[in-house]
Amino acid sequence: MTQRTDPVARNVLSDQVKDRILQWILEGELEPGSRIVETRVARELGVSQAPVREALRDLATLGVVEMQPYKGARVRQPNKPELVEQMELRGELEALAARYAAKRMTPELLDELQGLIADMHELAEAGDAHGHAINNTQFHKLIVNAAGNATLERVWSMLDPYAHTYVTASAPGIDLVWLGDRHVAIVEALEAGDPERAADAMRLHAKEAEEVVLAMDDDHFGRAPVKRSESP
Repeated sequence: MTQRTDPVARNVLSDQVKDRILQWILEGELEPGSRIVETRVARELGVSQAPVREALRDLATLGVVEMQPYKGARVRQPNKPELVEQMELRGELEALAARYAAKRMTPELLDELQGLIADMHELAEAGDAHGHAINNTQFHKLIVNAAGNATLERVWSMLDPYAHTYVTASAPGIDLVWLGDRHVAIVEALEAGDPERAADAMRLHAKEAEEVVLAMDDDHFGRAPVKRSESP
């Protein structure tokens, strides 16, 4: 029998590559307009070009990268209104997810959510915006999964919540402790089993994140605090 590449493993690897490229972009190591060469990224990360190509396609769909015929991929300057628009939609989806999830909470899931808040607090104290964003996104993903609505989960994932969460976490002067503690009210509402309270808490949570993005200087998007000697 012909051996096939495991599609699950390939998708996971593509997500990991996307995470790394996104980190380079949001931390300014890849500036707007800079070229992203598939072979260089593959060599630096020790992977084949296939997951790099998939990751770039996903980032292009999000508007983070632009693909040009015969020229490859380049970093696209993010557009603040577009980002806020997507965050507004994400907020409504997560409010709906919280409403559903409030009826399906278990002690184990509540413990996991509280553990992620504690982890975010530790990462905030360490100034680790990247780790904070990962845990923050996992918190929201658990709630979306708990909603038990496959369509909602699919649409939510298309908005790439990690990208948006990282933009917020990497904002100049952002208080990461505050950013993590904002999740406490959501857990309290879920623990109470109150669907409307949970939805309202999630909607307020999203609105606060939008306000952080709106308050950013336009040059924050793609600004480069650190530069590589060359693109990866």
